[in-house]
Amino acid sequence: MLGDGLKSLIPSKKNDPISSRVGADDEIEFPLPDITNEGLGLTPLVRDALTTLPERDIIETKQPSRPTEKTSDHIFHIEVDKVFPNPNQPRRNFDQDALKELAESIREFGILQPLVVTKKEREIETGSTVEYELIAGERRLMAAKMLGLPTVPAIVRHTKTDVEKLELAVIENIQREDLNPIETGRAMARLQDEFGMTQREIATRLGKSREVVSNTMRLLNLPSEIQKAISEGKVGESQGRLLLSVEDQRIQDALFREVANRGMSVRDLTARIKRIKGQAYENKPGIKKMLDPESVALKEKLEELLGTRVDMRKDGQSGKIIINFYSQEELDDLTAKLFKQNDSQPTSHLSEI
Repeated sequence: MLGDGLKSLIPSKKNDPISSRVGADDEIEFPLPDITNEGLGLTPLVRDALTTLPERDIIETKQPSRPTEKTSDHIFHIEVDKVFPNPNQPRRNFDQDALKELAESIREFGILQPLVVTKKEREIETGSTVEYELIAGERRLMAAKMLGLPTVPAIVRHTKTDVEKLELAVIENIQREDLNPIETGRAMARLQDEFGMTQREIATRLGKSREVVSNTMRLLNLPSEIQKAISEGKVGESQGRLLLSVEDQRIQDALFREVANRGMSVRDLTARIKRIKGQAYENKPGIKKMLDPESVALKEKLEELLGTRVDMRKDGQSGKIIINFYSQEELDDLTAKLFKQNDSQPTSHLSEI
C-alpha cells in the first residue's frame, strides 16, 4: 500500500485525445498509433518518426490508457541533454556491470519504464530555456547516454518545493526498489533533518510503518565500513540490524567480518549473538544463570510487539527488562503502546502519564 502521500502526489489526468503541451514554444506534437505499454516500448517508434521531423528540444506523445485504468500519464520524449540529475537524488551507488546489462536490454527492447522528471526554466542571455530535473530513473538515463540515444521517455511531475522533489524521488525509488537500505535510510534522515518531517509523517507518505522507518534510519548508526558493505549487498539489512544490537565494538567488527567474508546467515548470526551475550551476561558478578528459553521467547515477543530492542536481565527470580528507544518520537510511541487511558486511547507523551 502506497499510502495517501503518494496518491496526493500523482495528479489525475482527463482522457484527452490530444497531447497536452509542456515546454517551450518550439515543441512539436504528433499522435502515436493506438498502442499499449507492452512490446518493445516507444523508443523504436519515436526514433523512426524523428527522421521526418526537424530538430526540436521535445517530442510529446501520449499513450492511451488501458480500458481498466482510471487515469493515465502523459509520456514525453525529451532530449537526453535536457535532463539533469537531481542534487537531492537519494541514490548514490551505481554498479557499472549492471549498467552495461541494462544498456544491452534497452538496446534490444527499448526503455520500457519512463523516467520521472520535473520541469525547470533557466534564464539565459537570449531569454529562458527549459530543462528537466531527474526524480527517478537515473540508471535508465545513464544507460541511454551509454547507447547514445537522442531522447528518453519521461513522465513530468509538477513539484513546487525541494521537499516535494525529495519526497517524490524517495517514493519513486523505494516503490521500484531502486535504493539500497543505506540510501533509503539517508533519504529518510534528510526528510527528517532538513525538512522537519517526523518519522510517523515519513512512514505515512511512504506507505510504511513507523517501526520500519525507525529501523531503516537506525542502520545509519553503524560504522561506515558496515554501512558500505550493506550498500554493496555484501551484508543484508537484517544482518545489519543484528549487528546494531552488539554494543562491544570489537565483537561487532569481528562478527561483521565473518558475515562479509564467510557469508554467515541471519539465523547463524542470531544464534551467535545470543551465545555471546549469554556468555558475557553469565560472567558478570552476581549473575546466577543466563536466560532460560521461556525468558528468551518473552524477550523476542516484546521486541516484535514494541518494534525496538529489548534487553532482559535475570538474577535468580528477580531481574529487569530494559526497553531501548532512539528518539523522543519513538519514546512517545512506546509510551502509547505500553499505557492506555481509561477510554483505551493511547497517550501521546510521557508527561501525560
